Amino acid sequence: MDMKSSIRPRTGRLVTVLTAAVTLAVPVAVVATSASAAATSTVAQALATQDGRTATVTGYVIGQPTATSTVLTSGYTADTAIALADTATETGTSRMLYVQITADYRSTFGLLTNPSLRGRQVTATGTLTAYFSHGGLKSPTAMSLGGGSTPTPTATTASPTPVPTGSTGPYDSTYYANAMGKTGSPLRTSLHTIIRTQTKLSYDQVWEALKDTDQDPANANNVILLYSGRSQSKSSNGGGANDWNREHVWAKSHGDFGTATGPGTDVHHLRPEDVTVNSTRGNKDFDTGGSAVAEAPGSYSDADSFEPRNAVKGDVARMIMYMAIRYEGDDGWPNLEMNNSVTNGSAPYLGRLPVLLQWHRQDPPDAFEQRRNQRIYERWQGNRNPFVDHPEWATAIWG
Repeated sequence: MDMKSSIRPRTGRLVTVLTAAVTLAVPVAVVATSASAAATSTVAQALATQDGRTATVTGYVIGQPTATSTVLTSGYTADTAIALADTATETGTSRMLYVQITADYRSTFGLLTNPSLRGRQVTATGTLTAYFSHGGLKSPTAMSLGGGSTPTPTATTASPTPVPTGSTGPYDSTYYANAMGKTGSPLRTSLHTIIRTQTKLSYDQVWEALKDTDQDPANANNVILLYSGRSQSKSSNGGGANDWNREHVWAKSHGDFGTATGPGTDVHHLRPEDVTVNSTRGNKDFDTGGSAVAEAPGSYSDADSFEPRNAVKGDVARMIMYMAIRYEGDDGWPNLEMNNSVTNGSAPYLGRLPVLLQWHRQDPPDAFEQRRNQRIYERWQGNRNPFVDHPEWATAIWG
């Protein structure tokens, strides 16, 4: 890896039914950038109190409501409404709150203009009253991204759980709908079309993203370093000898894409790593063997390759697979491909493919990797690594 200095539209519709009494509120034409400081409610609580009161509600954007029981998750037609839920994976409209988007907020919160909002958390203050004859929040006086003082979910609105792996998953009827049942080149093409639509981050934003995606499950103040396995303070990022920096698992010189917005800032393959270990990996391909890396127990390196510790071998493989599918040379970036070489230089290739496939089988996705995939989808890029959700697709594409 190189040394570092330092929604999408979804396929399908969600259909269920909920009805509620209609009460109209007087619009307040106020431009606000942050939600009320009052304690926020869950979507479930808001749906249970449709009595015209003013409330601040936090939820995840599911799509654009167009009728009492219809929410578009792709092909958005307007910027006038969003549906929120207590989990980003909700599929029942009876558990969604329809939020009116008035003119003051459409440029920022309308899905036609901002399709990447799908899966993001939004906080809105307004009147709890029916919208589309459905539980709603109308005439917002404040809207903001993020949760603010996010409420503790009730027993019926638990937080998102890690995405299970195997032959089925919660996104198969929506996000992965066009890929289901395919194999080989058709599967590859479908997955590329699905995951290429994403929110693109700046290289500076990557710092904050990694502090979230790679957080130590046992210590919220720390991140876990990829190759070292060390838990280290989030604030110790930088260029010092014992700092952590941004490791490009697909070395940025393999395709010469640098750190400009695109593959160089795609968090699906960027990970926190000790500065010295990052330098040791450099831009080497992946293979087995070599000398032990002092600050990364279980990792090895030689003149032309790097072998990560066993606990993250599969993670590395799946990140490389994601990059090979996401970047196909059709959006101004190089066509990245895996091959069987460890002498790829600046060509847009990374090896070795047989070893990466072996690591993928040897080290299946764990809870940390699944959580990471979910956080990137919900909070940062709005796209997923399909090989974390469906490990069997690696064999279906590469054998």
